[in-house]
Amino acid sequence: MHVEIWSDIACPWCYVGKRRFEAALAAFEHRDEVTVTWRSFELDPAAPRERGGDRAAHLAEKYGVTVERAIEMQDHMTRVAAGHGLEFRFDIARSGSTFDAHRLLHLAAGHGLQDAMKERLMRAYLTEGALIGDPEALERRGVEAGLPREAVLEVLASDRYAADVRADERTAAELGIHAVPFFVVDRALGASGAQPPEVLGEMLRRGWALRPRLAVVADGAACGPDGC
Repeated sequence: MHVEIWSDIACPWCYVGKRRFEAALAAFEHRDEVTVTWRSFELDPAAPRERGGDRAAHLAEKYGVTVERAIEMQDHMTRVAAGHGLEFRFDIARSGSTFDAHRLLHLAAGHGLQDAMKERLMRAYLTEGALIGDPEALERRGVEAGLPREAVLEVLASDRYAADVRADERTAAELGIHAVPFFVVDRALGASGAQPPEVLGEMLRRGWALRPRLAVVADGAACGPDGC
């Protein structure tokens, strides 16, 4: 069974959603038969490498609320994250483009390290205050996640995987995904938002029950484990 997760590194709920999905998957009977792919989604495709100004003020403007309300939203998010063992540091977070970070995730997929790369990038952005659009910050986290330094530098010095990021985003639009995290099972079943583990677990169970099965239209002589 294939689970695709559209999310952004700069999305706090996506990090919480990752923890909740991990809990759901750990409790799923067929977890060893589940393949997980992280898909690209930029909350702000037009973001500069680094956005200046006060983060709470930007959040207030984006969502049409007061700065005080924006701070309350951040405080609530911090408490929710802490309940999942995550430390969110909005006071030192540096917002900006996540496009190159998504390109690194595609590189990591080819090395079997996509989940490790996703985890490292989210921690860098939401806990460590790293500028996730900075090549040096990305190089460091890529190597720490286990990627060969030369491969990381090659990607960052080129536009490699740019088309893959855009393809993920086009697919999201085609599927009607406008907010993240968004979980899709075998392109047949989806769940929007950082749902509780029990909800995501039910999604996994339903997805397993809906798996395509081979339809046998003719049955003839054959050999099997017990003989011919």
